[in-house]
Amino acid sequence: MVDLLAMIEPWMTSPLIYPITAGMAAGDVLFPAIPAEGAVIAAGVFAATAGTPNQLLVVVAAAIGAIVGDHLSYAIGRSVLGPRLIRRSRRLRAAVAAVSRQLDRRGGTMIVSSRFIPGGRTAVTLACGIAGYPLRRFSRATMLGGSLWAIYSGAIGFLGGAAFAHQPLIGILAGIGLSLAITATVEIVRHVARRHTRPADLIDPKPSADFDDVPNSPAVGAGSGG
Repeated sequence: MVDLLAMIEPWMTSPLIYPITAGMAAGDVLFPAIPAEGAVIAAGVFAATAGTPNQLLVVVAAAIGAIVGDHLSYAIGRSVLGPRLIRRSRRLRAAVAAVSRQLDRRGGTMIVSSRFIPGGRTAVTLACGIAGYPLRRFSRATMLGGSLWAIYSGAIGFLGGAAFAHQPLIGILAGIGLSLAITATVEIVRHVARRHTRPADLIDPKPSADFDDVPNSPAVGAGSGG
């Protein structure tokens, strides 16, 4: 534990933590294995226990990175790369198809909530680009979602650090554990609600969903300008 803490601490006390946090938050939309949330939580723990990095700057950097990443995914969806990318994964293809069918009815809610659903952010942002969801509406929703996610992750880390002021590594593990527990609870509630109401599947659509259901041209709202 001591060695791991010694590895983390130099990064947390360096000014580079802010661009690194932003970069991780931007990159995990296309590479979900990047532990962006864990990095924000860890920074929050150190902010509470050591007074550095600056908690507000970490949250701002994470929010900016998340918003930039969402727009990058949207742009890829709008480009010729979007359909090519999702053809590589049957699961992602089906998820994007399911999301696309619901954008006109509740696109803003889906964009914000996808930040807190495992795998949801990738499917929703790509679907918004492919379906031609209006860029102005997309930007408003992703700014809200990215900001809420950054505040939420930073707060969990800060609370973990405050609870384990003399054991920052335990605080990091506690913060990550709490985040996973909240995510698992949300998923269970979603699953139960879906079984009772049988709404259209957002993130785990039936495997039989066909890529032909995914629009190849702008079909939502008035295009990217409105």
